[in-house]
Amino acid sequence: MDQIKKNLLMQVADLHTVPEGAYNIRENGAAAGRKTTANIDIVSKTDKPGIDIIVKPGTKNESIHIPVIISESGLKDMVYNDFYIGEGADVTIIAGCGIHNCGDQDSAHDGIHSFHVGKDARVRYVERHYGEEEGTGENIMNPTTIIEIDEGGYLEMETTQIKGIDSTIRDTSAVVGKGATLIVKEKIMTHGKQHAETNFNVDLNGEGASTNVISRSVAKDNSTQTFLSKINGNAECYGHTECDAIIMDNASVRAIPEITANDINASLIHEAAIGKIAGEQLIKLMTLGLTEQEAEEQIVNGFLK
Repeated sequence: MDQIKKNLLMQVADLHTVPEGAYNIRENGAAAGRKTTANIDIVSKTDKPGIDIIVKPGTKNESIHIPVIISESGLKDMVYNDFYIGEGADVTIIAGCGIHNCGDQDSAHDGIHSFHVGKDARVRYVERHYGEEEGTGENIMNPTTIIEIDEGGYLEMETTQIKGIDSTIRDTSAVVGKGATLIVKEKIMTHGKQHAETNFNVDLNGEGASTNVISRSVAKDNSTQTFLSKINGNAECYGHTECDAIIMDNASVRAIPEITANDINASLIHEAAIGKIAGEQLIKLMTLGLTEQEAEEQIVNGFLK
């Protein structure tokens, strides 16, 4: 694996060497490495590109890495990954896609991930998207995430897109069962003429179900962002959605939080805030010796931390 591909793996999955535990590395639309364990099986699909990740009931403290890297300009990659998390399991999944586009054609990756989280199972899912360009072709990523959480299950989803993705539409839908919990933490930064669109739709269907969907974003230059979050309370449940955005230069940000209560005992809250960097924050940092640009970078980095 050359240095470009190694750097992509480091950016999206913090991998400097072959990871411990189960893993599946996809490179330019093909399998580049795989390992299973006694408790985690990874099986190639036979009807379409992608894999099934099967975690045995009761599995504890194991990790799964499934990064995708693209270094060919003009490659359009689509993959379908299904996760079956057994009852009582507790695992961490590190995913993400990195694109290095050195040509004049667009490179794209569409990942459709479906999670089936069993009773009382716990999952931490980390997904990072990263792009870098040497040519004029665009980097495009359109991830779709479909989630089903059984009774007492827990899924925490951390998604990050900080650099190099020219266009993205991020769709997430979830059905949360009795006593189950979905936590979403999203971080996005756009610049230039980039566009990012996020769509969340969460159905709280079981008594005691809960969700907390939090998005933090920064829009620079002439970039545009749209955030749409829908929470449907269909039982006695708790739901909260929040979008905080910093807008800079000539960018545009649109936030549309929506909550619907279909049960008298549904408790739902939405919040949205869009604004520029406060002048007093810049002045305070500049009095410490930072330039205006350095001060802005410090504020942005802290906001997206």
